[in-house]
Amino acid sequence: MTALSHALRRTALLCTLAALSAAALPALAQTKPIRLIVPYAAGGPIDVTARVLAERVKDQLGTVIIENKPGAGGNIGADAVAKAPHDGLTIGIAATATHAVNPWLYRRMPFDAARDFAPITQMVRVPNVLVMNADAARRLKIETLADLVAYAKANPAKLNYGSGGNGSAGHLAGEMFKAQAGIFALHIPYNGGNPAQLALLSGQVDFNFDNLATAAPGIRSGKLKALAVTTLQRSPALPEVPPVAELLPGFAIDTWWGLVAPAGTPDDVLARLNQAFVAALQSEETRQRFANLLAEPVPSTPAQFGAFLQAELAKYQKLVKASGAQVD
Repeated sequence: MTALSHALRRTALLCTLAALSAAALPALAQTKPIRLIVPYAAGGPIDVTARVLAERVKDQLGTVIIENKPGAGGNIGADAVAKAPHDGLTIGIAATATHAVNPWLYRRMPFDAARDFAPITQMVRVPNVLVMNADAARRLKIETLADLVAYAKANPAKLNYGSGGNGSAGHLAGEMFKAQAGIFALHIPYNGGNPAQLALLSGQVDFNFDNLATAAPGIRSGKLKALAVTTLQRSPALPEVPPVAELLPGFAIDTWWGLVAPAGTPDDVLARLNQAFVAALQSEETRQRFANLLAEPVPSTPAQFGAFLQAELAKYQKLVKASGAQVD
């Protein structure tokens, strides 16, 4: 073989190898881990559900690393998602607080909840529940939600309720309930959900709107009396407890969270993420593990979750304004 032939064959081989290497680059890029930012501390319900899904999607998406970035009511973590590259390798949790309440509660926000995120799918819905101290309910002869409303109307300014703080979900649910029922009850804010629940258990306050997962142990033990859930339908976890909407039509205020990416993430990337996470949410194993947290999986399309986020943002604008709560 001539030197020219050798040179030509060597050139052809190098070109082939270069082409193969170039073709392999996208595949190698797909092996990079996805970072899922949870804007709350490790160990809570949001963190636990994120870790369950991260494990379920690894066959479709590869490694998903959970990164907890708590602080400022979830704003620090959400802001990290908003400002991340829109390449599909950073996604995060959007929750009731970060994407519906905080934009109206905080005077200054580091991100725009309506424009800085691309929805992937809703993950979870957790009912809130109106609970009374069981001893107080017996003393006041309150067996139902209608009894509570009737007592409040007959005894103006004698009831109070607690919450985890001004602008918290429990506070806003209480204000919404008072407005629709036409009653008054003094709001007593505490520094977090646990102190508010302790105040209820000790009889310092008459009722709370609490997260069902948090209130469930007290309900099961008989220390708390559940009068109503805040979802439009009854909760499978408390099928005997009616929704507030049976007495006050349209009343609905619950805790939710879902997955978002930075705005500008390509549609095909969002579709791939949605497909993997929706499949994980629909699996029986996920449903069973979420049931232990009294959380209901709510898979959706990006468009459905986007419409839901817009509706929740508008709803909480009115609630926060009516409550008068503000954080500097």
